[in-house]
Amino acid sequence: MPEQLTYYGSKYSVFSIRVAIALHEAKAHYTTCDVDFENKPDWYVKFVNPAGKVPAITYGGPSVPPDQPSPESAKIAESVIILEFIADLYPSSGLLPSDPVKRAQARFFIETFGSKFTPAFLGWLRGSESGVSGLADGIKALQVLLPEEGKGLYAIGDEFTIVDAAVAPTWALIRLIVDKGLGQELYGQRLAATKEALESPELAKFTAYGDRLLERPSVKEAWYEDLMTRFFERKTASLLQSRQ
Repeated sequence: MPEQLTYYGSKYSVFSIRVAIALHEAKAHYTTCDVDFENKPDWYVKFVNPAGKVPAITYGGPSVPPDQPSPESAKIAESVIILEFIADLYPSSGLLPSDPVKRAQARFFIETFGSKFTPAFLGWLRGSESGVSGLADGIKALQVLLPEEGKGLYAIGDEFTIVDAAVAPTWALIRLIVDKGLGQELYGQRLAATKEALESPELAKFTAYGDRLLERPSVKEAWYEDLMTRFFERKTASLLQSRQ
């Protein structure tokens, strides 16, 4: 039986949402502590994650208030590391396959997501001139790793894994921005160009995969669209003001 588990995260952080999805998938018993990642409390930096980033978890030790973490508990940070930890803690969840080849494929997919897709996504998010083509290239780098047609609904087969938990929040954010036309003043015609790219046959396989992720109950449970919309609009307004 897993020990005390406390999850520290933010509904506005795609990295935190990854962990929330995995915890839902694992049907884990845990305590949630929402952290303001723009104004992190001193106790969080001092006693949970000295790097000051979310997400993080504490595991083991006595059950205590989240803002008074026990020195006896293990402190674990970085979303991908936490995803693997949850998968190991709840092996019956299937979040990480038992087959060594599929485990390697899962890790390679996540590595590619971090090294090729994430920089492209951030460039697009910040409104760079090459943002749309860069995002498309990042998607293509992941698309070639997806199973052949008819051989799996998710990243490495028919089972939902930590790969899918890692991908889903960022895809949800892209969909939110493009489908709602958020940040029009910042992105201009690039929003329409992005929508056109996502609807093109060239990216159809990944788009279909990403949209399947958004229908997963655990993803719906962890994704707060209204909150994320307001947060994104506020950040966009702040960015535009800083450029004036």
